[in-house]
Amino acid sequence: QVQFVETGGGSVQPGGSLRLSCTASGSALSQYTMAWYRRHPGGPYVLIARFSKVSNPYYHDSVLGRFTISRDNTKNTVDLQMNDLKIEDTAVYYCNAFTLRQPWGQGTQVIVSA
Repeated sequence: QVQFVETGGGSVQPGGSLRLSCTASGSALSQYTMAWYRRHPGGPYVLIARFSKVSNPYYHDSVLGRFTISRDNTKNTVDLQMNDLKIEDTAVYYCNAFTLRQPWGQGTQVIVSA
């Protein structure tokens, strides 16, 4: 069973940047259409970015222009570059397969506060 591991979270001031990374030991992420999700405190999983085989990557309106999804198959990672972070970006961030959903990992916490 694939086990996703998210890293790179932390505490940052508004306007700052973070780069999150996703990997899975023993499983090639290249076999999946990978995506990033987040959960605000008490809220549901929300899709914020994903790759597409037929178009440019999808981004939720709330992060469009600020976040960028990328992958490095040689390192078996899928990253999320997060720029111009806002208070409302505070959440736990998760990676997962979009079309073939796998069990959720533990996520990585992002806290944006002044």
